[in-house]
Amino acid sequence: MKGDALRGHLDLLVLQVLADNPMHGYAIIEELKRRSGQALEVPEGTLYPVLHRLERDQLLEATWAEVNGRRRKSYRLNQRGIAALHERRSGWTDFRAAVDSVLGAHPRATTT
Repeated sequence: MKGDALRGHLDLLVLQVLADNPMHGYAIIEELKRRSGQALEVPEGTLYPVLHRLERDQLLEATWAEVNGRRRKSYRLNQRGIAALHERRSGWTDFRAAVDSVLGAHPRATTT
């Protein structure tokens, strides 16, 4: 799926993935791919600015750990992140219903 299609929705998707478990960046990318049936391939250069913004907005908390001799930063939702996820899911549901209404509408045939 093209990056433009994700614009405006990636924050919601990342918050949803992190609602289940804390994860490091690469694991988030893989989980998005898995949950989308391989349709969503988010490059690291796209994901990390999202994670940094969500952390700066105090929706995520990050911790560093050493795994197999490498330092990894893992992210998890905090209380503000959980509230933001619920709010954004509600907004997405409303948006999706509006788009479905438009796409499901049958244009009237015109006669000339």
